[in-house]
Parts: sequence; structure tokens; C-alpha cells
Amino acid sequence: MVHVGLKGIVCTETKISHIDGDVGQLIYRGYDAKDLAVSSSFEEVAFLLLFDRKPDSEELAAFKEKLIGYRSLSDSAIELISSLPHEMDHMSVLRTVVSSLGDSSHQFPPKNEEALELISAIPTIIAFRERSMNGEKLVPPSDSLGHVENFLYMLTGKKPSSAEAVALEAYMILTMEHGMNASTFSARVTVSTESDLISAITSALGTMKGPLHGGAPSGVIQLLDEIKDKNNAESYLRNKLEKGDRLMGFGHRVYKTRDPRAVALQKKTSEVAGNNSELDLALHVEETAIRLLEEYKPGRKLYTNVEFYAAAVMKAIHLNSELFTPIFSASRIVGWSAHVLEQASDNTIYRPSAKYTGKMLV
Repeated sequence: MVHVGLKGIVCTETKISHIDGDVGQLIYRGYDAKDLAVSSSFEEVAFLLLFDRKPDSEELAAFKEKLIGYRSLSDSAIELISSLPHEMDHMSVLRTVVSSLGDSSHQFPPKNEEALELISAIPTIIAFRERSMNGEKLVPPSDSLGHVENFLYMLTGKKPSSAEAVALEAYMILTMEHGMNASTFSARVTVSTESDLISAITSALGTMKGPLHGGAPSGVIQLLDEIKDKNNAESYLRNKLEKGDRLMGFGHRVYKTRDPRAVALQKKTSEVAGNNSELDLALHVEETAIRLLEEYKPGRKLYTNVEFYAAAVMKAIHLNSELFTPIFSASRIVGWSAHVLEQASDNTIYRPSAKYTGKMLV
């Protein structure tokens, strides 16, 4: 029997995360991810995924200091970022620069410290490339800001508002890890050959670049742009449904109930929505759309997925949609690294078979 795309095939055991699509549950190392997104910082959840425990206050302080210490890029990396062709997309630049960070010191098995270097460096690479493309002065990382706040600061050149930081941090926590997805599988396959962490993450980035995996939620952004105002929401959405159009950002191939990541993002963004008109609009559109979907498609249980709130967050912090997949990668680097380290700790090379369907001329 051929399992095309390996769908449904269990290829390894993991202690990192668990997804139950039927009940809408995402677990990180035993903890509910949506609870972590509401109550924890990016750094706390990254520590949990990497080290299989929550940090105490001293461990968290030391972890933050290490991440801060790895934020700056070498002169050669900065030069490479600015020298790559202008038409090169963000993900290709990120993949290329990350690949360039590999040297003879990166060997198998990978080390925790190497993961911390990449977790810190990737936001800086993204921010430097974005500002370079816009002809803006590069903003060096700040030692006084948290991981997500610093990322926004480097991108925009100003300290983010509380609403912006809270929304993006919740999103990045909820996209840190999501089981054996395509890019995570790529990373584990690469390191299973006893290659190094840089090569594994480069593989993951190449996989994430594909629109079937890390594609930007442009359809959701277009929907919110066209609605513009709460008063337009019901008539716009009702018109779409009556024409049989799909509402972008609703429904999920894994979750058969509410996407737990969207639930957590809704809770977190609703806390600060009054301070941000874009988030306020998104919350109203979600409420209206779910009500109308139940009216037009009863029993289908179509709810917002994380893509809907990814778009809402990107609009709220006024970042262009081309940054969506790079920012997704800046969070998923934590999950990729955890999986690479886990794979290396008890390694067996991945070597599936293929059924030959070609000619037999002998």
C-alpha cells in the first residue's frame, strides 16, 4: 500500500508536542499551548520546548542574557544581506544567510548553544533585510527589550506599543511548534544523516518557503482590507456566502473544531483590541462570520484558524504581508531546533521506500 505524501504515517516518537485535531488541542511538553500563550513570554516557552521544563527565575534570566548576546550579526553576514539581489524574496535571503552561518565548528551532534544562536540571529536577519530593501538605516538590536519587542523595534525603528508587542508575542508562541509538519520533517531528515544543525534549519527554511506550507495569508488581509469598517462586515460576508465564495481564514485541515491557536490569539488580542482598531475590526469580523457560517453552512463547524489572526496581527502592527512567512520562521525556529536536538539524541536515518511504476524493458 502506498501512502502518498506519507499522510497518516507515524515515523518517530516525540516528547515535544501533541496535536488532537478532534478536540482542538495543541500541547507543548505537556502544557496547553493556548494557556502558555496567554500567561508566558516567548523566552519562557522557547526554554520549555528546548529543555523539556519550565525555567526558574535564575534560568530564565540566564537564558534571556544568552539570547541577547547572540542578536548581533557579523560584519560578513550584514554585508551578505545587503549584497543579495534586490529581487530576491525574504525567505530566499533568510535561507541563504542562515546557510552562510555554518562553519567547521558546526558538527553532529548539534548543540543547544547553536540553537540559541539561530533563534536570536533570525529576527535580526529578517529586520536588516527589510530595512535594507526599503533604503532605511539598519537598527541595531537593543539589549533592554525582550525578544519579540526587540524584533519589532529592529523592523520599525521605534519601540512597539504594548498592543503590538502582546499580539505578536502571542502569535509567535503559538507558531513555535506544530508536530511533524513538512518543514520539521525536512529538518529531522537532514540531521538524521548526521549533518549539522545549520544544514537542517536551511532545509526547513526551504520547505517553509513553499506556499502550501508557509504561504502568506494574503486572502485574509484582502478580506479585512475590503471590509474596512465594522458596519460593512455583515453585508460583505453575507454577499460572499450567497455567491458561494470561501471565507479565507476559516476552517483547518487538522482541527475539526476551533483551532486552539486562534482561540488563544483571540483572547490575547481582545485584551488589547481597544487600543488597536485593526484588532478590534478582526474580532468583530470573526464574530460575524462564525454566526453567518452557521446560518449558511449549518453543522459544518467552521471557525477561525491561526491564519486569520496571523493576518490580523500583521495588519495591526503595520507590517507588509511579505514578512509573514519570515516571521513564522522566526518563531518556528524554536520547534525546528527542538526536533533536530531530539532526532540527534536517538538517531536513525530516514530512508523510506518508493513503489516503482515505470517501464520494465529487461
